[in-house]
Amino acid sequence: MRLSSMTDYAVVIMSAAARHCGTCSLIEQAGGPYSGNSRARVSASQLAEETGLPAPTVQKLVSKLSAAGLMRSSRGVGGGLRLARPPATISLADIVEAVEGPIALTTCVDRSKSDCTLDSCCNVKGHWPQVNAAVRGALAQVALTQLVEEV
Repeated sequence: MRLSSMTDYAVVIMSAAARHCGTCSLIEQAGGPYSGNSRARVSASQLAEETGLPAPTVQKLVSKLSAAGLMRSSRGVGGGLRLARPPATISLADIVEAVEGPIALTTCVDRSKSDCTLDSCCNVKGHWPQVNAAVRGALAQVALTQLVEEV
């Protein structure tokens, strides 16, 4: 299993936004220009510059992340982007699902999209929901705050 490049980029963007806008312990301890400022905002162009991603890619992903309720944008003076929730409450699973949709390793779990020729005689189909839940559970255990910390 491999995440798409867009999903990888979304994680990078959310991590950068958390460094600017979040209230991570790492940020507060560092005493940087954003420490203690949970209302700090960042622009899409700043995120593009910081991450090295093309601005149109950042804008597309910010749109998806906002639609999923992970980011908020505001226009005008003092406007920009910020996290919609504290970074400790945003998981890797949330970000993946914002870009990819529900986590499912096989299409047979989604009855509306199943085109498997083995559908009628498959012995493992009933086990895929458990596997998908385990993968989602593992991703849900990784908070955005963990992704911001230096390794």
